[in-house]
Amino acid sequence: MDEFWVFGYGSLMWNPGFPNHKRVNARLSGYHRSLCVYSHVHRGTAEMPGLVLGLDRGGFCEGVAFAAKSDDEEAVMDYLRARELVTRVYRELVLPVRLENGSTVPAVAYVVDHSHTQYAGKVAPEHAAELVRNGHGQSGANRDYVLNTVDHLRQLQIGDAALESLARLLRNEQPRPKFGDGP
Repeated sequence: MDEFWVFGYGSLMWNPGFPNHKRVNARLSGYHRSLCVYSHVHRGTAEMPGLVLGLDRGGFCEGVAFAAKSDDEEAVMDYLRARELVTRVYRELVLPVRLENGSTVPAVAYVVDHSHTQYAGKVAPEHAAELVRNGHGQSGANRDYVLNTVDHLRQLQIGDAALESLARLLRNEQPRPKFGDGP
């Protein structure tokens, strides 16, 4: 079957918004998932930005690869570009991702542009929680975006300590004790 692949690491994992016939866990090397983008449209505004995920340099990112039919490529890419490139904070790249069966496929991925004014870099956890709590944009509350992503990562059994920590702050939870911790 003629197909092309798209890599999702944030809301694309739980809300791809485009027709696909295959969805598998995948790993992208050379980039990691990071709350490093000020959102001025989808989860915040220019006056009160939210904070959303980007693929930033270094490490690796576990996410989901979607296969779409080549016949749908033009419509899918138009949709993705309208969604992901609205302010041009991401660069659209085709990168090799390793699927859960061990094979590698080229996949469209959206990588943060460090030179863009919306690139936030590394944000302190308390400040990130404040931005997320206050962010609301065209696609809804920033808090919902982060918590939906964390919940989906848990379902996929993908660990992300930074997002888990932020989710605890947003839910006002205490960290779970580790085995052996105690009085």
